[in-house]
Amino acid sequence: MVSTVSTSENIHKIRQEIQALQPWLVQVRRQIHQFPELGFQEQRTCQLIAQKLREWGIEHETGIAQTGVVALIRASKPGPVLAIRADIDALPITEKNDIPYRSQHDGKMHACGHDGHTAIALATACYLSQHRDAFAGTVKIIFQPAEEGPGGAKPMVEAGVLKNPDVDALIGLHLWNNLPLGTVGVRSGYLMAAVELFRCTLLGRGGHGAIPHQTTDAVVLAAQVVNALQTIVARNIDPLESVVLTVGELHAGSAYNAIADTANLRGTVRYYNPDYEGYIGKRIEEIIAGVCQSHSASYDLKYWQQYPPVVNDSAIADLVRSVAETVVETEAGVVPECQTMAGEDVSYFLREVPGCYFFLGAANPQKGLDYPHHHPRFNFDESALAMGVEMFVRCVEKFCR
Repeated sequence: MVSTVSTSENIHKIRQEIQALQPWLVQVRRQIHQFPELGFQEQRTCQLIAQKLREWGIEHETGIAQTGVVALIRASKPGPVLAIRADIDALPITEKNDIPYRSQHDGKMHACGHDGHTAIALATACYLSQHRDAFAGTVKIIFQPAEEGPGGAKPMVEAGVLKNPDVDALIGLHLWNNLPLGTVGVRSGYLMAAVELFRCTLLGRGGHGAIPHQTTDAVVLAAQVVNALQTIVARNIDPLESVVLTVGELHAGSAYNAIADTANLRGTVRYYNPDYEGYIGKRIEEIIAGVCQSHSASYDLKYWQQYPPVVNDSAIADLVRSVAETVVETEAGVVPECQTMAGEDVSYFLREVPGCYFFLGAANPQKGLDYPHHHPRFNFDESALAMGVEMFVRCVEKFCR
């Protein structure tokens, strides 16, 4: 992929040389979209990434944290090391879009934009490899598996991807259907929430639906537990803090005239403030134990943290914001209040090095491209792809000098 278009007009717009890559970006994104792969199974995607990097003569390593890839673009002069991170995995969702590039893998879909992230990072690698005199130091591009679960960032950190050469800062983006096309969401501090998960089996005593006094009704237990858990946010958390507790699954019983002996619950907790780490899980168990004790029942609870909160470094966020102001068309196109209670394991990278994760608006309601993330009809306006490359390239040019 080589472009020879002039780059003279590059203020407040995407430079022509990067805009010329748009057809290639769309082609690669759609190729990845058709063959989605779940976490740590991204063999085909990994092979595609490695193939492109080989074609362009870019130094890279594969098989990191099973299916991760890391590329190195070294400038002609020494300088800092900036990492760019892109996630490559899909979700266990059956696609309902009627499009030519619909998923060919039943029950799997790129329903969150990771196919676009991968294409953007690849095009950024290619562009930078052709313009090594435009920056100093090294750019390390991290293609990370398993963001959607069970989590690939932590094992990549443990494998040493932030070392040799040591990374000074890291940036990453998420195509975001909660923002309109042509906008960038960037803020310092907390951007995305910590993610904690739990599953619980309530153990009662089943029996005949007409003889309840011989039983301990697991459905009644579950109803009381679900209601009581909501008091944690309502009465135990400072109302100025943001915390979400959701019971997303409840399964009990198998017959209309039988009292269930067990009920299974699964849910998630989200928060920003690290002071709540460990606290909410403790309160959940205390409430479940209390309800069960009042009914002479028992329980089996598993509770664990999946991802810590995403916290942006103020200096790197300022750099990304200043870059966004030169890329978006209007002043209102840079959106500072863009927090979400969704989680992201880029947080493990940002715990180790200063960095900034930002949102790239990709929704276009006029084209019907505004379904939410993780929806079976999720899709985004592919015009955002070239803008993502421009953002990354300008961040490199500003940081690595």
